[in-house]
Amino acid sequence: MSTPIRFFYRGAVQEVSQVSPTQTVLQHLREDLHCTGTKEGCAEGDCGACTVVIGSLENGQLEMKAVNACIQFTPTLDGKALFTVEDLAQGNRLHPVQQALVECHGSQCGFCTPGFAMSLWGMYLKNEGGACPSRREIDDTLSGNLCRCTGYRPIIDAARRMTELPRVDFDRAALANTLRGLQREAGTVYSAQGQTFHAPRTVDELVAARAAHPQAVLLAGSTDVGLWVTKQMRELTDIIWLGHVEELKSVREQDGMLEIGAGVSLNDAYAAICARYPELAELWQRFASLPIRNAGTLGGNVANGSPIGDSMPWLIALGAAIVLRGPNGERTLALEDFYLGYQQKDLQQGEFVQALRIPLPRAGLGPIVAFRTYKLAKRFDQDISAVCAAFALQIEAGIVQQARIAFGGMAATPKRAALAEAALRGRAWDEAAVKAAMAALAQDYAPLTDMRASNAYRMQGAQNLLRRFWLETRTENPLPAEAVNVFAQASA
Repeated sequence: MSTPIRFFYRGAVQEVSQVSPTQTVLQHLREDLHCTGTKEGCAEGDCGACTVVIGSLENGQLEMKAVNACIQFTPTLDGKALFTVEDLAQGNRLHPVQQALVECHGSQCGFCTPGFAMSLWGMYLKNEGGACPSRREIDDTLSGNLCRCTGYRPIIDAARRMTELPRVDFDRAALANTLRGLQREAGTVYSAQGQTFHAPRTVDELVAARAAHPQAVLLAGSTDVGLWVTKQMRELTDIIWLGHVEELKSVREQDGMLEIGAGVSLNDAYAAICARYPELAELWQRFASLPIRNAGTLGGNVANGSPIGDSMPWLIALGAAIVLRGPNGERTLALEDFYLGYQQKDLQQGEFVQALRIPLPRAGLGPIVAFRTYKLAKRFDQDISAVCAAFALQIEAGIVQQARIAFGGMAATPKRAALAEAALRGRAWDEAAVKAAMAALAQDYAPLTDMRASNAYRMQGAQNLLRRFWLETRTENPLPAEAVNVFAQASA
């Protein structure tokens, strides 16, 4: 029996029962609800014209997050609230976000403006005190919105101006109460047009659904699977969605490890990790855009297994483990052993990624650790890496005792640099050792040439990143971040 989709929108609970399970939220808004303020620009989560804000209960607390409507499927709205640009103005009175955009001339052709308004509204909701946001906070908030007219300065001005206008409060308590009434006691199945959308609510239900439908697509944040539908026009017959499984959304410390459930969003996961490893702060900011990080999950990023995924190199360098769950229970293995080849993973029948376990600082790498990660891409924000590098060294009395080096974009999988690591172990952490390790990288990898970079660029970039790592961590005269990173002061 198919269970209708229920969600809160424009002051009322909407019930949907006939749309395709792979219909996007954007399509539902424009084609079924006839709310056309939300625009389609790219249909792949890059331009931000489709940005909406989703309200959901996470561990009993209301969360309001900006996401891309163009790659989210309509059934994922079940039990949530959907807000679009039509919700901002009250009668003839513009919301401060809209008024600020008007006053600061933050709109020209206007096509992208609804998306900018919703991203700014998401920041407005977080800033309950009404303080003026920092430039970094503004840049991060707007990292997923593109505009070809304004040059962005007027929009940044509007982000500041909106906090100076009379405050308009949002009734969080009322929305939370409404959403509590929409929550399901158990997992549901939604079927329409020959497709089925399974939404388990517990890990046990997820195990059972996976065993019953081994060919079904596992859906987490839809930041990749959404493009299978919008760009590749793939027909997905069976989908198992992980978004309602609260057990997959936990973050906890145990036995010297930080365990992050596979359903924790990328933004929440990186917040927890950066609290322990502040060296990852820049990568957190540069990882996709805020709406993508709000929707995507760290577990999905790892399970995807892309050789250019940004999370795997540093996870491997830190010695992270992956927890798999299936009909036979849990299985844990080192993350570096999970990847067998291009898009090939060590997953047994019925298994899925349950969690990641990351050694806490000093727990797995010894008393003195040098750790950095670097990303080479054509843009600072929201770009796929040409090369992503991670280095973690244990150094005692100036001698490298342990070295873990991992790269993305250099091979068919995220991969450690075994020969470069060997060239460093047991040697003084000096320029001679670094040059030997740089030379060894040419034996560790044979990168490809593609649209993002040539093989020669990738190799030289990887070698230079290792040298930069040494310049930042050498015993004598280590260079501060502002000496080697043009973005350091802007990111501070």
